[in-house]
Amino acid sequence: MNDARTAALAPSLFVLLWSTGFIAAKYGLPYAPPLTFLLYRFVLVAALMAVVCVVTGARWPSQRVEYVNVAIAAWLVHGLYLGGVFVALSKGLPAGTAAMLVGLQPILTVFLARGWLGEPVIPRQWAGLLLGLFGVWLVVRHKVSLDADPIALAAIAVALAGISIGTLWQKRHASHVDLRTGAVIQFAACAIVYLPLALAFESQSDVRWTSDFVFALGWSVVVLSVGAISLLYWLLRQGAAAGVARLFFLVPPVTALMAFAMFGERLDAVAIAGMALIVVAVALARPGATR
Repeated sequence: MNDARTAALAPSLFVLLWSTGFIAAKYGLPYAPPLTFLLYRFVLVAALMAVVCVVTGARWPSQRVEYVNVAIAAWLVHGLYLGGVFVALSKGLPAGTAAMLVGLQPILTVFLARGWLGEPVIPRQWAGLLLGLFGVWLVVRHKVSLDADPIALAAIAVALAGISIGTLWQKRHASHVDLRTGAVIQFAACAIVYLPLALAFESQSDVRWTSDFVFALGWSVVVLSVGAISLLYWLLRQGAAAGVARLFFLVPPVTALMAFAMFGERLDAVAIAGMALIVVAVALARPGATR
């Protein structure tokens, strides 16, 4: 596949893969506590990518500061974002509410990117970001409820901050590191942090190795942590962080379509209209337009 075709297909593939995250959580969380689920995920991804690095002769970072920056990005993108989402869902926060709140990520990322990376944002892009947020609300409005466990709401707020700051940290400080060795460092760093947390706050006997759990864990390892995360980091290397962030507006509607197809969840005309608005919003918010 040539570079032009890869660049054209990568955003759509990223959205498709990333959108399966809530579906995998829905399958897996009934059979394992959230921190333990993620600990298994981190360990398995680190082991898998270590084998890939050995087989392919991937280049490891040469300076200690590179390891530190990669680990910091991991603790934000994986540790805080995934941990926050999984804890929130395990505490009963509806997936629609979680999607709506995490849907603030593109706007928060734009604010941070302007101040931190100096990325310009033109009025048309601001209009696209706000329209996208409204579209997300239309898609998930019937699933949104802020009458939730305060711990769940706090956890999803942590997740929002983690993914927003983490993507910018990755772009600014760790985008030059080989994606293969970077994955080993990132997921190993998260496993080191999650091991004592899982042992301290959760019972390992609560894990039930059902076929649904094994499927959810395997999907999370291969499709999400290897596939989707690699695509996210590749996209950050190719373009502005604010431009990549706008793709997250597409995640709630794609997830809603998956939930409708797989679980028969509600999908009405207003939600479909919201999806159309989001497509327009993403087009408006694209980078590289003339001022």
